[in-house]
Amino acid sequence: MLTWHQYLIGVLLVLAGANHFRKPKIYERIIPPYLPAHATLVLLSGIIEMILGFMILNPNTEIAAAWSIIVMLILFLPIHIYMLQNEEASMQLPRWVLLLRIPLQFVLIYWAYQYV
Repeated sequence: MLTWHQYLIGVLLVLAGANHFRKPKIYERIIPPYLPAHATLVLLSGIIEMILGFMILNPNTEIAAAWSIIVMLILFLPIHIYMLQNEEASMQLPRWVLLLRIPLQFVLIYWAYQYV
C-alpha cells in the first residue's frame, strides 16, 4: 500500500516535469553551457520526471523509480552549482535560497530512498 508521502513525491514529480513544457526557457537558462542541446535536455528531463512520478506510484515499478529518481537528483546537482556561479542562471533568487537548494537535493534523495 502506498503512503501519502509516496503519492506526494509522485505528484510533485509529474507536476515538475509538466512545468518543463509550460516554461522551458526558465529551465534552458539554468543548464550549464558545457551541456549540449539545452531545449532537448529540458524536454527529456521533463518527460523523465513525469515517467518517474508515475512509476513511483506503481508497486511493480517503485523500486526502479526510486533508484532512478536518486540518480536523476544527483545528475541535477551541477545545475544547482551552476545557478550559484552564474547570475543569469540564478533566476534572481537570493543567494541563501540557491545555497539551500543543494542540501535540499540530499533531502529529496533520502525521500526517494524510502521506496527502495
